[in-house]
Order: sequence, then structure tokens, then C-alpha cells
Amino acid sequence: MTTPPTTNPAPAFFDAHLDLAYLAETGRDLHAPTDDCRGRYQPASVTLPELATANVTHCLGTIFTEAITDPTAPDAETGAFAYPADDALAAWKAGMRQLKLYQAWRDANVITLMPRRGEAASNAQPGQSPAAAAKSTAPLTLGILMECADPIETPDQLADWAEAGVIAIGMSWWHASRYAAGNGIKPGSSNDGLTTLGRELATRMDKLNIVHALSHLSQRSTEALLAHTSAPAFASHSNCRALFPGMDATEAQRHLADDTIEEIARRGGVIGINLYSRFLTTNPPPARAQLRDVIAHIEHICTITGSKAHVALGSDADGGFPATRLPEGINQARDYPRLAESLRNAGWNDEEIAGFCSENWLRFWRGD
Repeated sequence: MTTPPTTNPAPAFFDAHLDLAYLAETGRDLHAPTDDCRGRYQPASVTLPELATANVTHCLGTIFTEAITDPTAPDAETGAFAYPADDALAAWKAGMRQLKLYQAWRDANVITLMPRRGEAASNAQPGQSPAAAAKSTAPLTLGILMECADPIETPDQLADWAEAGVIAIGMSWWHASRYAAGNGIKPGSSNDGLTTLGRELATRMDKLNIVHALSHLSQRSTEALLAHTSAPAFASHSNCRALFPGMDATEAQRHLADDTIEEIARRGGVIGINLYSRFLTTNPPPARAQLRDVIAHIEHICTITGSKAHVALGSDADGGFPATRLPEGINQARDYPRLAESLRNAGWNDEEIAGFCSENWLRFWRGD
């Protein structure tokens, strides 16, 4: 009798960067199969049913908002997520709409909200009755990551956002916010770095156990923040600057310098690998990155940190690009196991692969 070949069970995944509320605001039905999606970024790779099919049991879902500096510009964004730069109230409204969507999903038993790092989940989450909490069988546990802090009108307001479910904050996106410069800022610009408000917000984040997210900060903002606080930090969706030698200095800020990678690990943090092809390889569109490019970034982080415990998944899938800009072979979230297969082929063992797929993030958020 011939023994059939063994197959590895599909791993559980923790994806640390998904713009779910933003995608909903741009017209995607997050409750539909990916093939039935409309709106931006087609073909789609992520919806709530797709995440369940892919065995994505945990994720960070963003509150993504974008400041508009010139509404007359041809590429100026419009939509509920956009707000005039420096209009704190408009930013608050934009962010609050997305927060309320996550809370509505929680109330509908679609998701469970993660508690802050190192804290035990309470039976009743903010704004939820004990009876509703007792009935929760949600397939997805989601932590709310604010991507750009402008919706926080003043640092005094941070406690309200924390109480409502925000567990991590990246102070800026590509543009500068009122708190910090983003990675689109030219190095050495007059507005590069952490602002006075940013330093105050960082101090309050530490007191409230809100974790610092570094992926979109400028290099100078990153350095200023890490000098200001000794608290843990992570990068939800970043790759390695060293693998893009000769890149323009502004564009290079979107990727992590080796010393930043090392410092994140020293503080016990984790780096989520971004699956956008442009951030994996220098090959221009429409060429897609290959799985070997993903592995190269993963292995570089392991080399810098001396460990496989500080790298995991932060796909950014559909976060401003369609599925055709994911690596070849990753067309939907259900294809994530191909990442595990590639790691196995690179010599990783079962425990190390489980770390990348979910356990490294789970350890970080437990505060182990």
C-alpha cells in the first residue's frame, strides 16, 4: 500500500495592515466575495469572507485619512476619508466615520476588537453590552490602527480614541500631519520631523499603552520619535531599504533603514512585510514581484535582527493598488499559504513558519 504524501495544514494568519474601512468607504462591499466587488482597485484580493476563507484570524484594520493640500490638483483625492489639510475637525469626522464602521461590525458579530497591548480582552468591549459580548462568535479579531493621527484634534482627545478601540497609531501618512512628517517629505525640509504636538501625543500614547507604528514616518520623524520614547514600536507594513540601493532619498524613506529594523527588534517589536510589488522589487509595472523577492526582504530582517521572531505579514493588500500588483501567485488572501511554502523551501521549520504567519504578531500584542 502506498502512503499518500503528507500535506501541511493551512496556517492561521495575522495580517497587520488592511485598509478595510477605507475600502468600504470607496465603494467596496466588504461582505461580498472578491469576484463580486466593485469600486476602486480591481481585481480585489480582500473582503471579510475572503479573509475567513484564507484563515486570517487576526488583523490590524486601519483608520486611514488623507489631508488634501491642493483641492484643485488633478490627483487630489475626494471621498469621506479626505479632509482639508490643517482642518482638525474635518479630520476628526473622517476618522470617526471609519471607527464607527468597525464598531458596527463588532456589534453585528462580524469582528471582535483587540484590546491594547498586554491587556486581557474584557467580555464587554467599549460601547457593547455584556449580553452582546457573551454571544460573540466573530471569525476575525481586529485591532484598530490609526494611519495618520490628524483625526485626533488635540493630544487631550487621545483617551477618547483609546477607549473607543484604537490600539496603535502611526502619526503620519505620506503627507505631513499636524504631528509628524510623512515619508513623502523631502529629507531636510523645514517641516521634516516630529512637531511639538507630536512629542506631546507620543508621551500620552505611552501613558495610555497605545503602540507606536513607524511605517509611514519620515526618517527624521522616526529618529525623533525613537529618541523621545523608549516604548515598544512596530512597523505594520514596511520592507528593507538596503535592498533598494541607489533609490531617491525621499522615496527610500518608505522602507526601513537597517538601524531602524535593529531598534524595532531591540524593543521587542515586529515588522510586517508589505506585499505591494513596487515595494519588493525595482522592476517597473506591470511586472509583478516574485515570491523570492518577498523572501529576500524577510531574510534580510532576520539577518539584521539575528532572529526570525521580528518579521511577519503586513500585506497592505488592496491598500491603494489592485491584486495584480501583489507578488506573482498571490492573487487573493487565500493564496497566503504560498508564503509559508516559500519559507519552507528556504529552510524554515514549522515553528518559524508559524511565527511569520501569526505567532510573532500574537506574541507582540500579548506583550510577551
